[in-house]
Amino acid sequence: MSKEKWLIPEEKSRRIATAFIIAGVLVALFLIAIAGYLFVEMGYKNEERKRLDAEIERFEQLIGQQERDLDYYESELGRYHEALEQGWKTP
Repeated sequence: MSKEKWLIPEEKSRRIATAFIIAGVLVALFLIAIAGYLFVEMGYKNEERKRLDAEIERFEQLIGQQERDLDYYESELGRYHEALEQGWKTP
């Protein structure tokens, strides 16, 4: 077999090269679009995480305050003051 049989004409080789370049550019654009979407989604997730962390901290403070209130009302002094507020009189 002659070597000339395997050679591709110049026009056909240009078309193939152009097709590969276009395919590469399209793949690169697709990957850039996916990366952009992921970065935007990461930003939203980070904002949501920060908001939830702040809410958790607020609830932990609220729980701490409620525990202090509970300790006070379970004590003798707290019961005494609550009884006075309810209209009880001291002897």
